[in-house]
Amino acid sequence: MIRTMTRSLPALLGLVLIAALSACATTAPGPSFPEITFAHEPKIRLDVARVEFVQQYIPPQQSPNVEHLFARRPSAVVRRWAEERLEPMGITRVARVTLLDASVIVVPLAKKEGLSDLFWKEQTERYDATLEVKIEIIDANGKQLAFARGVAKRSQTVGEDISPNQRRQVWFELTEAVTKDFDAEMERVIRKYLTQYVR
Repeated sequence: MIRTMTRSLPALLGLVLIAALSACATTAPGPSFPEITFAHEPKIRLDVARVEFVQQYIPPQQSPNVEHLFARRPSAVVRRWAEERLEPMGITRVARVTLLDASVIVVPLAKKEGLSDLFWKEQTERYDATLEVKIEIIDANGKQLAFARGVAKRSQTVGEDISPNQRRQVWFELTEAVTKDFDAEMERVIRKYLTQYVR
């Protein structure tokens, strides 16, 4: 019995070592983020038969743009806004929502040289987010009867020691903040410039 255990000990140690190495090689999962939704907001009821969404802005998918890397892409959030906030209540006309901009651009910041580097970490990048949308009321003949345009902008800097997960968190919070500003701005311009079509 003792002899058998002694023979299997190297094999057992090998299995333990393989398991340990596998655990080290496994990458920790990144953070998960909730959906950015507008279902809790009151509907903006429009005297139109339907709402259509046109994505005119096409993400470049390359630097300095970074929005394509986001867990919650700004363009998708704006589409959801149109679906959840605008409610058609009429029998004619179309409300055309055109996405003009949904970019997030990274801007490198100049690093200061000197003793300050010894005492604190500097902000080395800034993310500039922009959401811009135009809403048109279109009649049955394709003629524009009225329009409203809204823009929201937000910026956020990050430090040189930011981790990948912290960066993803910053991206999500930036998207959430600019979307909140966008929602308020769009409601304001709709009620100001499309008054006769709001029910």
